[in-house]
Amino acid sequence: MNIEQNKNEDRMKLLLSEMKHHLVKIRLGGGTKRIAKQHKQGKLTARERVDYLVDHGTDWLELGAFAGFEMYEEYGGCPAGGVIVGLGYVSGRLCIIVANDATVKAGAWFPITGKKNLRAQEIAMENHLPIIYLVDSAGVFLPMQDEIFPDKEHFGRIFRNNARLSSAGVPQIAAIMGSCVAGGAYLPIMSDEALIVEGTGSIFLAGPYLVRAAIGEDVDKETLGGAKTTTEISGICDYKCENDQQCLDTIRELMSHLGEPDTAGFDRAEPAPPKEKEEEIYRIFPYDSGKPYDTVEILKRLVDDSKLTFYKKDYGKTIICAYARIDGWSVGIVANNRQVVKNAKGEMQFGGVIYSDSADKAARFIMNCNQKKIPLVFLHDVTGFMVGTRSEHGGIIKDGAKMVNAVSNSTVPKFSIVMGNSYGAGNYAMCGKAYDPRLIVAWPTAKIAVMGGAQAASTLAQIQVASYKAKGQVLSEEDEKALLDKISQRYEHQTRAYYAAARLWVDAIIDPLETRKWISTGIAIANHAPVEHFNVGVIQT
Repeated sequence: MNIEQNKNEDRMKLLLSEMKHHLVKIRLGGGTKRIAKQHKQGKLTARERVDYLVDHGTDWLELGAFAGFEMYEEYGGCPAGGVIVGLGYVSGRLCIIVANDATVKAGAWFPITGKKNLRAQEIAMENHLPIIYLVDSAGVFLPMQDEIFPDKEHFGRIFRNNARLSSAGVPQIAAIMGSCVAGGAYLPIMSDEALIVEGTGSIFLAGPYLVRAAIGEDVDKETLGGAKTTTEISGICDYKCENDQQCLDTIRELMSHLGEPDTAGFDRAEPAPPKEKEEEIYRIFPYDSGKPYDTVEILKRLVDDSKLTFYKKDYGKTIICAYARIDGWSVGIVANNRQVVKNAKGEMQFGGVIYSDSADKAARFIMNCNQKKIPLVFLHDVTGFMVGTRSEHGGIIKDGAKMVNAVSNSTVPKFSIVMGNSYGAGNYAMCGKAYDPRLIVAWPTAKIAVMGGAQAASTLAQIQVASYKAKGQVLSEEDEKALLDKISQRYEHQTRAYYAAARLWVDAIIDPLETRKWISTGIAIANHAPVEHFNVGVIQT
């Protein structure tokens, strides 16, 4: 191992250590005092409920752990967006679990909470995946109601999705394990089955205080919408449970009776580990995002037996297209090649840049995978499409459009791993969040932005300097440098993986060594839903 590889490994381990440190704090939710308060009420915390519910010894993949990271600080923050979401097995069935964290502002919904819930329902809908809601929420966070209540992708969309999921035959089970008030009361009752915990669970459109204010009636919470009322009088709940544990046991029992789902029929052979050592990814992947490296060596540490069947290996070399298996699943891989290469004319091409020939190759490969019903895996480390006179005259826009068209119309499941850079239209062509990957995750080294930091900061600084000059103000060299540094720092902060994960542009930040597990689980959930017919539409040749 050389000095450069040592630096790579040290940098990656440092980033992973930082990530784990943040996660420890995030998993405390609203803090130890609020956790103790919840325990005193006889309730498990959201994370304890999830741990109890999922099958022991199986993987739990948490989605959106960094949702809300460094956001809403004027309100004390919103760890994990105030709701725990993830993929796990319950009674042997893979499902998605949504659990309100009542230690965070009593489980109230911030804007990011709504976005995270909608993402969970989107995954359930796309993959025909059973969804379990563990409800314990005070409803909309009123100081921000204008950003969570009325719009298309806001709070009300949750209940519309409840109805659509039910119509599509996707099982939904909801447990009322704490407060469930106002509009939020529709979620469990629009699910297929609802459970409620005695003493702690309650559900009503208006709580005792609002009832007293609105109609002058004096009523307590239990009489209004407690377990006895909802299971014996109104009949809106189906199961009454003595405590959290019995409620979760009942959910496990209900899940055990589900029929087997239809499958898409994706091919899976006997899983095999890579022949090359996976942990060597830490050494190969560069600490400096501008440095070239051999992407194939990364792929060999991700795929079964380190075996790759390359498509058009010697054409369009700045994108690698290959068939392989990951944990036994057949996949088509589209990865940015970060090495400097020569094309057929002997011209040098920059690594990580998409040229016309590589875009054309990738588009054809994506269409082939759709034709053969093979899931697609995109590995991002892209700075964008090639620019300049030669590229424009060569039709880079047309060839780039082919690739974007193929990605947009692809009907096989797509999974995106953002390893390094994911800039500009390169993000789109490589199946960024806007192009409906079933799952999109980032390594701690990921950077997502419209362009690289140095170029963007320089451009923004030039615009601001010109603005000052137009007003008759002339900046000194020192002032211009200070302005550039300030813009650079802000822009670099906005390109970080944490910034993207906080806003759910990616579903998770992961250790590179967990990449295989995430892809395998992703294909397993996607296998629950049939694949539609592929029609790429109009592509210019």
